[in-house]
Amino acid sequence: MTRAEQIHKGKLAELGCLACLRIHGPHAPGEVELHHYRGGGWGRGDFKTLVPLCPAHHRGPLGVHGLGTKGFDKHYPFTQRDLLDDALRMTNADQT
Repeated sequence: MTRAEQIHKGKLAELGCLACLRIHGPHAPGEVELHHYRGGGWGRGDFKTLVPLCPAHHRGPLGVHGLGTKGFDKHYPFTQRDLLDDALRMTNADQT
């Protein structure tokens, strides 16, 4: 793991779950799992395609892996791409 990747993952972990943030507003961040946004394709992107999600929004029945990619995007008033854009903006990674 490169230094840049370590720094970025640390920043993501500090954000907390971005789905919870959109649903509940600002709150103390809890445990997160880093989800790879795939953008409609197979395989994982690089570390700048990671989205911090709580276990429920990552692996739970109403999470991205529980609902599936299309189901997740239909269930919530935001998409995985919206969450990735939030992550990149909030970590200033969209400017590198």
